[in-house]
Amino acid sequence: MCTCFQALKAFRKGLILNKYKSAGYKTPSWITPAGGHNFCPFHTHNLKFNTMKKFSLIAMMVVAACSLQSCGSNNNDKSNEDSVDNARDLNKDNSSVEHDDSKFAVDAASGGMLEVALGQLAVQKSQNQRVKNFGSMMVTDHTKANNELKALAGNKNIVLPAALGDDAQKHVDEMSKKTGTDFDKAYIGMMVDDHKDDIDEFEKAADKAKDVDLKSFASTKLPTLRMHLDSAKAIHDAMK
Repeated sequence: MCTCFQALKAFRKGLILNKYKSAGYKTPSWITPAGGHNFCPFHTHNLKFNTMKKFSLIAMMVVAACSLQSCGSNNNDKSNEDSVDNARDLNKDNSSVEHDDSKFAVDAASGGMLEVALGQLAVQKSQNQRVKNFGSMMVTDHTKANNELKALAGNKNIVLPAALGDDAQKHVDEMSKKTGTDFDKAYIGMMVDDHKDDIDEFEKAADKAKDVDLKSFASTKLPTLRMHLDSAKAIHDAMK
């Protein structure tokens, strides 16, 4: 808003200055201190009145423009909300399942998208064939699981994140900057840690989820996650 007020002030000063000049008077000292004082005082009232009418019209236009800019900024902020947080918030009101169950679905979808994104990086960047093969397996297996979860969530009115959350995207950005053995070690190390966390979450859901379908989804995916962890550990140990 400071910029808007500055713009209004500039408009006002410019209009009055132009009006004085067009009337053949010198610039008054209250506009420019170095200016002369040779202007007719008898025309000052009409001059200021006409100027203020124009100023009022421009003021309304500038304020309206600033308001539109502010609204646009708010809409952009809303559209740029973290996708994972946004999904969690929507599920509080719209989901037909328990909060813990919808949270598991959101976290599982977010984790699955991260595994796919990192797996694609591994296929592209790694010079180690075992790492490349592991990355390819991540893309295939987690894409399949993600699609199954999307179908399940759609039937239960569960909102899933449409894109990576901020934290997950930071991991992808950091990994994309690494090359060679630094990338391989960082990627496989992350896969070991991530799959340990994933297994804990899926085991909890398989045991305590209230929704039968989500419970079954978690249970059926556990063998694949454990296999991923074993493979990541084997590659990790071979790099030591």
